[in-house]
Amino acid sequence: MSKDSLLSLLEAASGVYVSGEEISKKLNVSRTAVWKQVQKLETQGYVIEAVPRLGYRLTGKPSKLSVHELLSRLNTTTFGRNLKLSDVVSSTQDELRRLAEEGALEGTLVIAEQQTKGRGRMGRSWLSPAGKGIWMSLLLRPPVALPYTPQLTLLAAVALSRAISQLVPVSIGIKWPNDLLVDGRKISGILLESAAEDERLRYVVVGMGISVNLEQEDYPEELAAKAISLKMASGAAVNRSELIAAILEEFERLYELYLEQGFAPIRALWEARTVTLNRPAVLQTPQGVIQGVPRGLDDMGGLVIELEDGSSRTVYSGEVGNGQAGANG
Repeated sequence: MSKDSLLSLLEAASGVYVSGEEISKKLNVSRTAVWKQVQKLETQGYVIEAVPRLGYRLTGKPSKLSVHELLSRLNTTTFGRNLKLSDVVSSTQDELRRLAEEGALEGTLVIAEQQTKGRGRMGRSWLSPAGKGIWMSLLLRPPVALPYTPQLTLLAAVALSRAISQLVPVSIGIKWPNDLLVDGRKISGILLESAAEDERLRYVVVGMGISVNLEQEDYPEELAAKAISLKMASGAAVNRSELIAAILEEFERLYELYLEQGFAPIRALWEARTVTLNRPAVLQTPQGVIQGVPRGLDDMGGLVIELEDGSSRTVYSGEVGNGQAGANG
């Protein structure tokens, strides 16, 4: 039994319940096979009600993105103008890295309706169900040296938070370096992966995962208390195409500002939107655990920590813990 045969049967019922027994007979499969196929359809964004003694009813379909609609909404010069949209990929990061190595232009964007092996920071997996989020990667080719990469991470966080705030009535805080939180729960994550040669960046792949229209039941138990979607936070579904266009426009604007004026304006915007500064924190870093109070960013984009003895230390990679919530997926 293919998913299409079951889907066709449910669609033909026009919102009326179809019993599991009837489906089994028509498709010549077991009731267990029907149930498994229903689960597969739900992971792809279809909404199917299952009621004992009544059967199954299709009540919602995934809203699919289209290249035509996305391009019609863009107000950018380069970002997103070269666009690849896929139904399913293992990871948009991997797809865009391949294109980057083949010479893809800056601003190239890869979007997927679903990722099977989406990943976040610290090697974590990233929940990427079909039709309910924004799973995309953007290619940058900045004329800067490798040590300045942390600045681009912070720039990405500012761009996403500003763009989302324009469209969705939620208060977003940035947890260092680039997790976006609503009421302490993670709504978006950003992953930068770069390739360099002779200390110069060849390219940077900016992966962005945004939980847009996920429902509470979409989250596994271990993430339910840590994560939230824009729909859950605001009480209304969000147009993904509109949000993607807003993100690309804001990202391009800030990126051009960064190339013209350097890191200073980005630093000020990040510090104004973060929830990390001036609160006691425990940081997990490659060099070990650091306890102190984050006070601000240095000129390179590192987080300046005031230690218990009054001295300071700067951290360029790591994760904030001790109640400064967020890391998941």
